[in-house]
Amino acid sequence: MENSTRKMIVFQLDNEEYAVSVQQVGLIERITPITRVPQTVDFVKGVINLRGVVTPIIDLRIRFGLSEAGFTDHSRIIIVNMDDKEVGLIVDAANDVVDIPEETIEPAPEVIGTVDIDYIEGVAKLEERLIILLDLEKVLSAEEVNSLKPVKE
Repeated sequence: MENSTRKMIVFQLDNEEYAVSVQQVGLIERITPITRVPQTVDFVKGVINLRGVVTPIIDLRIRFGLSEAGFTDHSRIIIVNMDDKEVGLIVDAANDVVDIPEETIEPAPEVIGTVDIDYIEGVAKLEERLIILLDLEKVLSAEEVNSLKPVKE
Protein backbone atom coordinates (compact mmCIF):
# COMPACT_ATOMS: atom_id res chain seq x y z
CA MET A 1 0.00 0.00 0.00
CA GLU A 2 1.54 3.30 -1.01
CA ASN A 3 1.57 6.25 1.31
CA SER A 4 -0.87 8.89 0.21
CA THR A 5 -0.38 12.58 0.79
CA ARG A 6 -2.65 15.58 0.80
CA LYS A 7 -1.63 18.78 -0.93
CA MET A 8 -2.62 21.57 1.43
CA ILE A 9 -2.35 25.36 1.52
CA VAL A 10 -0.95 26.44 4.88
CA PHE A 11 -1.91 29.81 6.34
CA GLN A 12 -1.46 31.59 9.61
CA LEU A 13 -3.89 32.90 12.19
CA ASP A 14 -2.61 34.25 15.48
CA ASN A 15 0.72 32.33 15.40
CA GLU A 16 -0.98 29.00 14.63
CA GLU A 17 -0.71 27.25 11.28
CA TYR A 18 -3.85 25.97 9.59
CA ALA A 19 -4.33 24.17 6.31
CA VAL A 20 -7.05 23.62 3.74
CA SER A 21 -7.01 21.34 0.74
CA VAL A 22 -5.57 22.81 -2.45
CA GLN A 23 -8.64 21.47 -4.28
CA GLN A 24 -10.86 23.86 -2.34
CA VAL A 25 -8.74 26.94 -2.98
CA GLY A 26 -9.33 29.04 -6.07
CA LEU A 27 -7.10 32.05 -5.49
CA ILE A 28 -5.01 33.79 -2.88
CA GLU A 29 -5.36 37.56 -3.09
CA ARG A 30 -3.92 40.55 -1.29
CA ILE A 31 -6.38 42.44 0.88
CA THR A 32 -8.59 44.63 -1.31
CA PRO A 33 -11.24 47.13 -0.23
CA ILE A 34 -14.18 45.27 1.30
CA THR A 35 -17.72 46.63 1.00
CA ARG A 36 -19.61 46.19 4.26
CA VAL A 37 -22.98 44.49 4.10
CA PRO A 38 -25.54 45.57 6.71
CA GLN A 39 -27.18 43.02 9.01
CA THR A 40 -24.69 40.21 8.57
CA VAL A 41 -23.06 38.21 11.35
CA ASP A 42 -19.95 39.77 12.89
CA PHE A 43 -17.43 37.49 11.17
CA VAL A 44 -18.70 38.48 7.70
CA LYS A 45 -16.59 41.49 6.79
CA GLY A 46 -18.55 42.24 3.63
CA VAL A 47 -18.07 41.53 -0.07
CA ILE A 48 -15.48 42.20 -2.75
CA ASN A 49 -15.88 42.34 -6.49
CA LEU A 50 -13.51 39.68 -7.73
CA ARG A 51 -13.32 39.69 -11.52
CA GLY A 52 -16.99 40.56 -11.77
CA VAL A 53 -18.14 38.10 -9.10
CA VAL A 54 -19.45 39.46 -5.80
CA THR A 55 -17.63 37.33 -3.22
CA PRO A 56 -18.48 37.32 0.50
CA ILE A 57 -15.48 37.80 2.80
CA ILE A 58 -15.17 36.14 6.20
CA ASP A 59 -12.66 37.09 8.89
CA LEU A 60 -11.47 33.71 10.17
CA ARG A 61 -10.00 35.30 13.30
CA ILE A 62 -13.46 36.47 14.37
CA ARG A 63 -15.09 33.22 13.23
CA PHE A 64 -12.71 31.30 15.48
CA GLY A 65 -13.19 33.66 18.43
CA LEU A 66 -9.68 35.12 18.21
CA SER A 67 -8.99 38.78 18.79
CA GLU A 68 -9.44 40.98 15.75
CA ALA A 69 -6.19 42.16 14.19
CA GLY A 70 -5.44 44.87 11.69
CA PHE A 71 -4.29 43.95 8.22
CA THR A 72 -0.59 43.80 7.43
CA ASP A 73 1.43 43.38 4.25
CA HIS A 74 1.18 39.63 4.89
CA SER A 75 -2.63 39.52 5.25
CA ARG A 76 -4.35 37.60 2.48
CA ILE A 77 -7.79 36.62 1.29
CA ILE A 78 -7.95 32.93 0.40
CA ILE A 79 -10.81 32.33 -2.04
CA VAL A 80 -12.30 28.90 -1.38
CA ASN A 81 -15.10 27.01 -3.07
CA MET A 82 -17.88 25.89 -0.76
CA ASP A 83 -21.15 24.41 -1.95
CA ASP A 84 -20.61 25.89 -5.45
CA LYS A 85 -20.05 29.35 -3.98
CA GLU A 86 -16.84 31.27 -3.69
CA VAL A 87 -16.08 32.63 -0.24
CA GLY A 88 -13.05 34.68 0.80
CA LEU A 89 -11.30 33.91 4.07
CA ILE A 90 -9.15 36.63 5.62
CA VAL A 91 -5.97 35.14 7.13
CA ASP A 92 -2.89 36.70 8.73
CA ALA A 93 -0.58 35.18 6.11
CA ALA A 94 -0.63 32.48 3.45
CA ASN A 95 2.53 30.52 4.15
CA ASP A 96 3.07 27.76 1.62
CA VAL A 97 1.78 24.66 -0.12
CA VAL A 98 2.80 21.41 1.54
CA ASP A 99 2.31 17.71 0.95
CA ILE A 100 1.05 16.21 4.19
CA PRO A 101 1.44 12.43 4.45
CA GLU A 102 -1.78 10.77 5.68
CA GLU A 103 0.13 8.92 8.41
CA THR A 104 1.19 12.23 10.01
CA ILE A 105 -2.45 13.29 10.49
CA GLU A 106 -3.93 12.61 13.90
CA PRO A 107 -7.51 13.13 15.01
CA ALA A 108 -8.13 16.50 16.61
CA PRO A 109 -7.48 16.58 20.35
CA GLU A 110 -10.39 17.62 22.52
CA VAL A 111 -9.21 21.19 22.88
CA ILE A 112 -7.04 23.28 20.58
CA GLY A 113 -6.64 26.78 21.91
CA THR A 114 -9.80 28.73 21.27
CA VAL A 115 -10.78 27.18 17.95
CA ASP A 116 -13.96 25.16 18.11
CA ILE A 117 -13.07 21.47 17.79
CA ASP A 118 -15.88 21.00 15.25
CA TYR A 119 -13.96 22.96 12.62
CA ILE A 120 -10.92 20.73 12.86
CA GLU A 121 -10.45 17.65 10.74
CA GLY A 122 -7.14 16.72 12.34
CA VAL A 123 -3.65 17.83 13.23
CA ALA A 124 -0.55 17.07 11.16
CA LYS A 125 2.97 16.94 12.52
CA LEU A 126 5.55 18.01 9.95
CA GLU A 127 9.05 18.20 11.37
CA GLU A 128 8.83 21.00 13.97
CA ARG A 129 5.45 22.22 12.74
CA LEU A 130 1.98 21.44 14.00
CA ILE A 131 -0.58 22.18 11.32
CA ILE A 132 -4.29 22.24 12.09
CA LEU A 133 -6.36 20.85 9.20
CA LEU A 134 -9.64 22.67 8.80
CA ASP A 135 -12.89 21.13 7.68
CA LEU A 136 -14.25 23.99 5.57
CA GLU A 137 -17.71 22.45 5.44
CA LYS A 138 -17.92 22.92 9.20
CA VAL A 139 -16.25 26.33 9.36
CA LEU A 140 -19.39 27.57 7.63
CA SER A 141 -22.57 25.59 7.68
CA ALA A 142 -24.61 25.33 4.48
CA GLU A 143 -27.14 27.76 5.98
CA GLU A 144 -24.41 30.27 6.70
CA VAL A 145 -22.97 29.94 3.20
CA ASN A 146 -26.43 30.46 1.73
CA SER A 147 -27.05 33.45 3.99
CA LEU A 148 -23.94 35.09 2.51
CA LYS A 149 -25.74 35.62 -0.75
CA PRO A 150 -26.65 39.30 -1.09
CA VAL A 151 -30.36 39.64 -0.41
CA LYS A 152 -32.33 41.21 -3.24
CA GLU A 153 -34.93 43.66 -2.01
